[in-house]
Amino acid sequence: MDKRNFAFTKTNYILLLAGVLVIILGFILMCGPSTTEAHFEPDIFSVRRIKVAPTVCFFGFLFVIYSIVYRSKGEKRDKE
Repeated sequence: MDKRNFAFTKTNYILLLAGVLVIILGFILMCGPSTTEAHFEPDIFSVRRIKVAPTVCFFGFLFVIYSIVYRSKGEKRDKE
């Protein structure tokens, strides 16, 4: 199989991996102690878990979409 028949290039895969790592970082930021019936944990309403982490995940998903549609400037795709 010829190299030009692949849908993604090496750059696409690197960008995709970076986007997935940003999404994982967002989910890690959402982690923390939980509230039980015996103890209320006010940290569940922290800015980090409510605003920052979902925003990081959102930008990670946007970056993944960008990595899928990214085409380098020197690359031309033939119409079939």
